[in-house]
Order: sequence, then structure tokens, then C-alpha cells
Amino acid sequence: MFPTIRWNYGQLRSWALAIVLVFPLMLAQPGAATESQDLTRLSYPPGAQEVNPNLPTADIQIKVDQVIATGFNLPVQVTNAGDGTQRLFVVEQTGKIRIIKSGIVLATPFLDLTTQVISGGERGLLGLAFHPGYTSNGYLYVNYTRAVDGATVIARYTRSNANPDLANPASAMTLLVIPQPYENHNGGQLLFGKDGFLYIGMGDGGDGGDPQNFAQNIDSLLGKLLRLDVDHGNPYTIPANNPFVGKPGLDEIWALGLRNPWRFSFDRLNGDLYIGDVGQSLWEEIDFQAFGTPGGVNFGWRCREGAHNYNFTGSCLTALLTDPIAEYGHGEGSSVTGGFVYRNQKYSDLTGRYFYGDFGSGKIWSIYKTSTIPLTWSIPEFELSAGFNISSFGEGENGELYVVNYYQGKIHLLESRSQFQFFPIIVAGTSS
Repeated sequence: MFPTIRWNYGQLRSWALAIVLVFPLMLAQPGAATESQDLTRLSYPPGAQEVNPNLPTADIQIKVDQVIATGFNLPVQVTNAGDGTQRLFVVEQTGKIRIIKSGIVLATPFLDLTTQVISGGERGLLGLAFHPGYTSNGYLYVNYTRAVDGATVIARYTRSNANPDLANPASAMTLLVIPQPYENHNGGQLLFGKDGFLYIGMGDGGDGGDPQNFAQNIDSLLGKLLRLDVDHGNPYTIPANNPFVGKPGLDEIWALGLRNPWRFSFDRLNGDLYIGDVGQSLWEEIDFQAFGTPGGVNFGWRCREGAHNYNFTGSCLTALLTDPIAEYGHGEGSSVTGGFVYRNQKYSDLTGRYFYGDFGSGKIWSIYKTSTIPLTWSIPEFELSAGFNISSFGEGENGELYVVNYYQGKIHLLESRSQFQFFPIIVAGTSS
């Protein structure tokens, strides 16, 4: 006598895939797979090449209909603290960080920097990152445009000892102040990598066409991805393997040739870096660097816009430039918003796909690796038009993805319409 098992197509497809992936492992390692084990983890055995478990798949279908919270003032980021609380932190460009806790937006901001921030256009409170050891040290880092002079400030704050839903506004420690020659192209993202270092995305300083060629100038922090060791030194030290240590060029630089990196992320599975770099007048691009590869990658701006020559003169003629893994023209959108690789276990059909969008058109695309050696990619797939201006994507503690609705002040959940699961539905009953 057994319980009656009812299946739908998505569940049958997922279980068939699981059997193909796991059964050989069970034969090779008796007892290695049990009912209590996570089948998605078994599809990535130790030492194996990373593979999209649904590769190749039919077209996926996603939705962003569900709004999990609303009422924000020009939100530009949603993130988590990695502390097990499942709270989400929403960055408002105007200067506040708000908390979504158990589905409720708390009335009191986590941190209020409105008096210190100049907001509007591409300036404001632009980024938030929590230290990997936040649970114990309470450190968080912000990127904002300073009101008095428009400079970019990178500062550390500390969680309140009295209330975990508050940061201590008197705890500020400034790491960097970077002058900005113009009002646009401030970048704004900062994030800790798998290596434990703090990465900071800096735009080229603005105006149009990078008139001072900051992005290719290794003696400027503008148009770069910076990499700092914030666990040593005061306020930081330089990682020993940063590419310009002991050479001409600023030691903080990790990568160069960026125009305005509006949102970058690390794949939580393997540490790979994805960057959405906003284009000049024709092309938007997604850049990539595999985890563990050396720094000093030149992503091309202003020599190239996307994979196309822009101001290809002077040092561009001899520079080693890295083209994007994806690009689209301004017939599809106007300002790329970088996203994340989906790693939550709820939707198996989305696993391994990098989702990104466009602020102007509200379109969302996905791309995924088809091979790691050699590194190859799928053709970017248009998924849907969200119907709103996408200022950011965000990741929850468990890898769920969110989409930030800028002008309407909402946070949307990115979901699959297919509902593929790695488990059957077991209904009470008997069968003979």
C-alpha cells in the first residue's frame, strides 16, 4: 500500500533530469544519494564542471507580477545582510535605507543619510554592501554622492548594538573620497566578492564620450572596478595580487575600461563576475570575468562601445581589450541594468541563467554558459517587458531574485511560470 502520487509535466521533466544526473553518482558511490539529500546539489558533484542542469532547454517563461513591497522613494537597490534573518534592505536614491521584515516595510529607516547626500539624475545614495562577517562585526558599506561637492564617498557604518534594525549614524568611517568632474556616470555598486575583498564600480566621471579618457587612464580611479582589503589596514589595504601593485598605475584598480557600471554581481555558486556597463549612444553591454582569473582586464571603453570601435586611437591600437559576452542596440533599450545569476532551488528551469534588463525599455533578457572550457555562451534570450523602469536587480539570502521598480517605488519577485520542482506532490491515500 503506497500513497498516491500525482505528477504534472514540469515535475516529470525535473525528476527525469534528476535521475539522469544522480543515478550514475549512486552507482559510483553506493549510498551517496538518499531521499533526504538535495538533488540540485548532487547535480554539481565536487570537481565537476559547472553545467546548467537544464541545458539545453526550451524557452523559459518568467514573470515579475508579484510585488513584495511598495512605498519606496526612487529605490535603486535591494539586497540582504546574509545574517539569516531573511530581511531585505532597500536603498533609496534620496538617502535612506529601508528594511522589509517579514513582508512589512519598517517605518524607521535602517540608516538615513539624506542630509549628506545630493540626489537627482545619476547622483545620490547608490550602493550598499554588507561585510561577509556582518553577523559578528555589524559592518556595512555605502556609496553615495556627497552634497557639498558631488564627490563619491565610500564609507563604513556599524549596526546599532541596541537594535539590529538600525545602523549607528555616528559610526561612519570614510574609506575613499573620489572627486567627480561631472554630475553623471557615478557608478555606485559595491559588493564583496568570493575572495572576501570589497569591489567598487566607478563610472568614467561623466559628460559624453569620456573627454578626459579617464577609463583608460591607470592613474585615475574613474572608469574602473576597484578592489580593497577592508579587513586590514586603516581604513584598508591593497590585495597583494591587484594588477598594478608595484607597477605604474593606482593600486586600488582591479579592472579598467568601464563607462558607467550600473550594477555588477558575483555568481554565488562560483564567484564569477558580471557587469552591466551603460553605453554611450549605440550599444549596451554585459561584461564578464571568471573567478580566479587575474586582474587588469580592460573592458574597452572608450576605445570601444560594446564590441564596436568608438574612439579607437592612440593606446587603443595596442591595448588588449575584452569584448562583452552580450550586447544590445538602442533599438531595444537605452541603459542597461546588470543583474544576477539565478541560484535559488525553487525554479530548476532558471538555474544558471544570468538575468539582466534595461532601465528605459523595461525589457529583461537572460544568458547562460553553454561551456566552461572553452567558455561559450547562449544567445541572449528576450524574456519579457516588465512594464516599468528597472533600476536594479537584487538577491535574497536564499538566491531568490528581485526586480526594482524605480518610479513606482516597488520591489517585484522574479519567478518562473513553469513551476518546475525537484519533488513530487504526495497526496494522502492508497493505491493497489
